[in-house]
Amino acid sequence: MESLLANPRLSRFDPLARILCYDDFDAGLNGWTGLIGNYEDSLDTMLPDYRDLRPPMLSNLTMWDTGTAGSMEGTYALKLATRPQAGGLSVGIKRHTFRTLGRVQLECYFAFKPEASELKLGEMDVRAWGVLFDVQDGDPQGRRWMPHLRYLNAEDGQRRGRWQTKPTTRSVQPIGHSGKTVSHFHLGPEGWEDVPGEPQLLCYNEIATKMNWHYLRIGLDLKRRAFTGFQCNDHTFGPEGMHCIELPAMANLWCMLNAAFWVEADMDKRAFLYIDSVLLSGEFAR
Repeated sequence: MESLLANPRLSRFDPLARILCYDDFDAGLNGWTGLIGNYEDSLDTMLPDYRDLRPPMLSNLTMWDTGTAGSMEGTYALKLATRPQAGGLSVGIKRHTFRTLGRVQLECYFAFKPEASELKLGEMDVRAWGVLFDVQDGDPQGRRWMPHLRYLNAEDGQRRGRWQTKPTTRSVQPIGHSGKTVSHFHLGPEGWEDVPGEPQLLCYNEIATKMNWHYLRIGLDLKRRAFTGFQCNDHTFGPEGMHCIELPAMANLWCMLNAAFWVEADMDKRAFLYIDSVLLSGEFAR
């Protein structure tokens, strides 16, 4: 712990006993990639909602009026940018597996804003952003479960400021004819439920080119298939009232532990999510 506190890049996190990965995007994308839908033999077999998810990129946060700000600590951040249309999504995912069914925790520093295409703040132009996990037990008789957490910033131009989880998803669809591939779209607008508690207001500053960085920590218990709670800045929530999608185990996904970020536009303007750095830690036996 003393060595952790002596490291200025790591001491701003509160990890569990073992650090599984630490991604500072000054060093590149570090395995974060776009989410693409499943397909078999032809890309035309992909479910329509997956066909235009925008992938992550690196950004040094250059703005037309202030120049290059860089990330919170360094030059580059992971950037997700939607199409300029209401409901447009951008998703970045990193794929891991786990050793044992212990606790895991994801921490990150993030900022979000709409594209600075107008001379006004636009704080209601980003609909939502969030973090999801996609986990499957190593036992063929086990389950696949998908904890989703999103911050619903605004809806139809009205401020919401609500944290939400998602207990249900759309039906699973077969892909192709081999029987090996299925798919379902789990980021649709339906089925979200508010996390108990008051709305949380996040910092937008005063114009669209000013960025303030926020802290987020999310915990999971892999054995119980449940959230253990989360913290954003000075607010701590859960795990009461936090629910996860559960599905039967699927072929070829044993011990899967994926994590993803996404952002969604509420107006016909690009919505941006920036991640300065992310740390995934756990409590696992050696």
